[in-house]
Amino acid sequence: MDDPRPRYVEQMLILLAPLLLSGCYTIAASEYAEFKAQAPNQRTMNQVKLTWDVRPDAAEYCSKMAQKAGAAMANPAVACATWSVQNQQCTIVTTPNPNHVVIGHEVRHCFEGHFH
Repeated sequence: MDDPRPRYVEQMLILLAPLLLSGCYTIAASEYAEFKAQAPNQRTMNQVKLTWDVRPDAAEYCSKMAQKAGAAMANPAVACATWSVQNQQCTIVTTPNPNHVVIGHEVRHCFEGHFH
């Protein structure tokens, strides 16, 4: 029997209409520390359809997406996330070899929106 969790995560990612964008430039040392998750009623979204877009040009792509959203980036982004609260969808964009902190950071944006 197939594990339903990977399908659920894939479904969460595919449904996102990228209305908002968060570009993350560098991973600060504080990212490696534990954080307290927001209460469900304080999150931007709770039941998120999540998609992961792996791109060799993630930095350039994220910079272009930030410009379209009206956000300025001082440095190339390591990764980014776009989300739609209305559609309960989120897409993270990374290079082909991100570490778990980068992925986790971007997934957190899917639930909490702009948190930094």
